[in-house]
Amino acid sequence: MTLRFSVLASGSTGNAFYIESENEKILVDAGLSGKKLDELFAGIGRDAGDLTGILVTHEHSDHVKGLGIFARKHNLPIYANEKTWKAMESGVGKLTLDQKFYFGMEEMKTFSDMEIESFGVSHDAAEPMFYTFRHDGKKVALVTDLGYVSERIKKTVEAADAYIFEANHDVEMLRVGRYPWNVKRRILGDSGHVSNEDSGLAIADIIDNNTKRIYLAHLSQDNNMKDLARMSVDHVLKERGIQLDLHDTDPSMPTPLYEVGS
Repeated sequence: MTLRFSVLASGSTGNAFYIESENEKILVDAGLSGKKLDELFAGIGRDAGDLTGILVTHEHSDHVKGLGIFARKHNLPIYANEKTWKAMESGVGKLTLDQKFYFGMEEMKTFSDMEIESFGVSHDAAEPMFYTFRHDGKKVALVTDLGYVSERIKKTVEAADAYIFEANHDVEMLRVGRYPWNVKRRILGDSGHVSNEDSGLAIADIIDNNTKRIYLAHLSQDNNMKDLARMSVDHVLKERGIQLDLHDTDPSMPTPLYEVGS
């Protein structure tokens, strides 16, 4: 069996990503209620009780809202870097010692038959990081919550078979929208979120012939729309002679399980 994954939920209201190999079943982030997470797993025909662990990207509530209650309910180990643990510890509640593990920045860990690599991103959190997943010659990259895509990140995530990539906002919608200026400045800044156009430019730099599928993720509810994100990213790619299938993600509905390489 190769890698399979589902974007369980993606957006400013909550984020959760599931990926599995033959021996591992990993959840990345738990930014929704425990009850909602169980529903999302049922929606892809999986039981959260079969999970082997939870990885955390950073401490913002849309990524850890249900983390403590969900991990306690299913008795799951949680992996995060030291600064993220410190930043979220009071919010996740009491955990047993055998549930708390460290996963350092820019580190590669082997989870039985899956290799997971962490990489730092520019975002206004304690020490935010995201992950690539490798198994049986296949690679999946999860890249959201970053103000810009550095050359170092591009090198880490390049040539993946599938990407879950941020396309947070349309710049013009954000500029004329209802957010106060300090929030707009944060989103547009180097520690904020990637726009549709910048998403397309980054994707054009990192894909290769192996890349078969891209999911556009973490869309702003106020400053973006699925059709607009897809159209904007597609336009940038086509200008560079790239034709790729782009797929939507949703804040409350999981994407169907996708088998990498199928």
